[in-house]
Amino acid sequence: MSAAVRAVYYVEIFSSWCHWAEPAWAALKARYTGRVEFAWKIALMNRPDFPDSAAQCDWFYRRSGLHVRSPYMLNSGWVDPSPENDYTAPNRVAEAARDFLGADDERVRLALAHAALREGQRLGRIDEAVAVASATAGLPPEPLRARADSAEVRARVAASTAEFHAHQIGQRPAFVLTDTIGDKAVFSGLIQPEPLAATIEAMLADTAAYAAYAAHHGPPPSA
Repeated sequence: MSAAVRAVYYVEIFSSWCHWAEPAWAALKARYTGRVEFAWKIALMNRPDFPDSAAQCDWFYRRSGLHVRSPYMLNSGWVDPSPENDYTAPNRVAEAARDFLGADDERVRLALAHAALREGQRLGRIDEAVAVASATAGLPPEPLRARADSAEVRARVAASTAEFHAHQIGQRPAFVLTDTIGDKAVFSGLIQPEPLAATIEAMLADTAAYAAYAAHHGPPPSA
């Protein structure tokens, strides 16, 4: 851990609630730059979690949109019942893009979510997901697709999804906060920054207190 506190954001490209949580994530990163280590990880939704039709998806979008008082409604055009559809595709593309851009780069992830949820693009077809990623970050399409289809990227996505479930949570977005003195806080399904910021402040205060005590008294006696 490069900072006293680490924040991990578990996200799924097609999750509308992750879309609504993005302003909170951006606000936290801006507020705690240099003091908190931030990371995002893919947490795939299970196939039964997806809507069976655009009409069903629109019902949920109306509910979440009104809940957050959004001036726009999300676009259900990405819902795709065709056999070639694979909802893991844009998530794998987002994960693969990190190998070209760096682990913390979020441009491709955000562009894919916008293309699906705002524009209704059918990103379950990997060629469309690759095209969005390539246009966003100038990545070469064929190497990016090969990387997204690779066993290594599939394994990383599966591992981060399993890690998400290991926290015994089921709602995305999820945020896991940890610090260097062993504290851990898990938030699942919340989209507002205030409870996260309050917890981060408490963790920063506690780790600073531990550091001050260590500076004055050193490590604990061995016996």
